[in-house]
Amino acid sequence: MSNVPDVLTAQQKKQLRGLAHALEPIVRVGNAGITAAVLNEVDLALGHHELIKIKITVADRSSRDAMIKSIAESSSATVITRIGNVAVLHRPQPSGSRLLVP
Repeated sequence: MSNVPDVLTAQQKKQLRGLAHALEPIVRVGNAGITAAVLNEVDLALGHHELIKIKITVADRSSRDAMIKSIAESSSATVITRIGNVAVLHRPQPSGSRLLVP
């Protein structure tokens, strides 16, 4: 059973932002947009790391926000934060989270 609830509190998101600070973006979304390969890589990365950064190189801010929301919904992840063109996603493993979140 996971020690991370479905809805994260502000304190839990703050802790996850701190853990994500040193991470490099694992998945990059380019001009091709969200493809099946991108969604597959996000799913694999979340399954392995639980907490990942993704970088979206689209000039339009509203398009970036829509892409981040779409990726999070299709991967059943929570958007922890978004700064510029980088977003942090979190999805605990079903067998139990390895991250220590209060």
